[in-house]
Amino acid sequence: MEDIRVEKTASRGIVIAPVYCYREPDLTPETGAVSQEKVASETEKFENAKKSVVEDLAKLAEKNEVFAAHQEIAGDFMLGESVLTKIREEKKNVQQALDEAIKEIAAIFDAMEDSYMKERAADVRDVGKRFMAFLKGVRLPDFGSMEREAIVVARDLYPSDTVKMKAAYVKGILTEEGGITSHVSIMAKSMDIPTLVGVKGILEKVQDGMMVCMDAEKGTIVLEPDEAAMQDYAARKAAYEKERQELEKLRSQEPRTKTGKRIYLCANAGNVNDVRGAIQRGIDGVGLFRSEFLYMENTHFPTEEEQFLVYREAAKLVPQELTIRTLDIGGDKELPYFSFEKEENPFLGWRAIRICLEMKSMFKEQLRAILRASAFGKVRIMFPMIISLDELREAKVVLEGCKAELRAEGTVFDEEIEVGMMIETPASVLMAEEFAKEVDFFSIGTNDLTQYLLAVDRGNKKVASRYDFMNPAVLRAIRHVIDAGHRAGIKVGMCGEMAGNPQAVPVLLEMGLDEFSMSAGSIDYVRKLVLEN
Repeated sequence: MEDIRVEKTASRGIVIAPVYCYREPDLTPETGAVSQEKVASETEKFENAKKSVVEDLAKLAEKNEVFAAHQEIAGDFMLGESVLTKIREEKKNVQQALDEAIKEIAAIFDAMEDSYMKERAADVRDVGKRFMAFLKGVRLPDFGSMEREAIVVARDLYPSDTVKMKAAYVKGILTEEGGITSHVSIMAKSMDIPTLVGVKGILEKVQDGMMVCMDAEKGTIVLEPDEAAMQDYAARKAAYEKERQELEKLRSQEPRTKTGKRIYLCANAGNVNDVRGAIQRGIDGVGLFRSEFLYMENTHFPTEEEQFLVYREAAKLVPQELTIRTLDIGGDKELPYFSFEKEENPFLGWRAIRICLEMKSMFKEQLRAILRASAFGKVRIMFPMIISLDELREAKVVLEGCKAELRAEGTVFDEEIEVGMMIETPASVLMAEEFAKEVDFFSIGTNDLTQYLLAVDRGNKKVASRYDFMNPAVLRAIRHVIDAGHRAGIKVGMCGEMAGNPQAVPVLLEMGLDEFSMSAGSIDYVRKLVLEN
């Protein structure tokens, strides 16, 4: 028996089951230069692989929109040109050329500070894996062959791996790599599969059929458990299942505190699929729709029409409100089709509203799309990274211009659409009273606000322990913002990780926070806390 403890819980739950090892074939590329005479044949090999991969992904995209982005990556001009340049000019064989091109593109995403975008490197590697398997003439493992309940153990899992996953058989997931914002983590949460990621060396310690106990909430794993451990985990599992059933019963209850205050429970979402999954949790709406993902997962700046179709679909789905944050990109969040000047400190650089106010034509396309979608549901507009009244007023002037254009065109939109802003900088905290007179609502972004207030880079391992949203300075700033908002008669919400933290929720309720927007998987637990406080 061996006990293992890990920190990265992607999806809660307790499981006792045998192991199913998901091992990939050897996809190591061949190395070596090719002669000029073989350049044409190596080029043809790549084009054939591209045709096959794009066709396969097109079929998968019909079942899951995740693969539409993969299809775009596979057919992307930048990837193709990079591979072909390495073949034609550097005389590298197609496997080596592909391997280097995939690594270079993935490295762009790996270098980003944003945790979600870091995980998008996995999408690029997933596509590269498909190309390499075709070039080497090998088959990738297939979840369709699973025929028994098991805990899946893998180096990492990509969307194309999991598309054939049978939820009835997959009782838990352990991966050596990946993060809590990776596709496997998102998928696991949506399917309620207990998952732990970043379990280093787990594949070397297990084999098919080995019995394993895992508690994904506490981050504990027991390999080949003895009878006492089996009984302990069986008792934990029974208690957890009972707790979950009780939590699900609360979904029909309106979230009100014991004093009678109505609290709004919303979800953070990056796409329409996220919205669909969250609705099942009995949410009031989406408190943060991250519109930047439409830009990051594309091969071009999305057009007004492309954005409108997405926003409209989301607006039709949400029960009460859809809060769309305007483009929050730049610095640490790059685009594969637009070059940003490198900055020493991207968190203090050219990003979010600063980009939008300089690239007004792009900004107007997004605002027009949001306004048009507001005719199909309760849509709100939220501006990020505002630090001055001048910025806020300039953004509102652009918005009013878009409204005037749509009126002139005879296009219907919500004339009373609410406009709010993120509170995520020290400047916005200190100016909260003035800002509250200019907007309809606040949403506190605690992820950025905490690191700005404490001067702690949350991605820096050396100081990560100092990143604490329960720090008195952060709590005092939050209380100040809530009080300022309420004095002006506007609703104050929160869309950072703090909103779904069990330790923080009672404190935020005491402060008077009106809306909690979080990962959908946290909604049930927060609802319970609201009803108890």
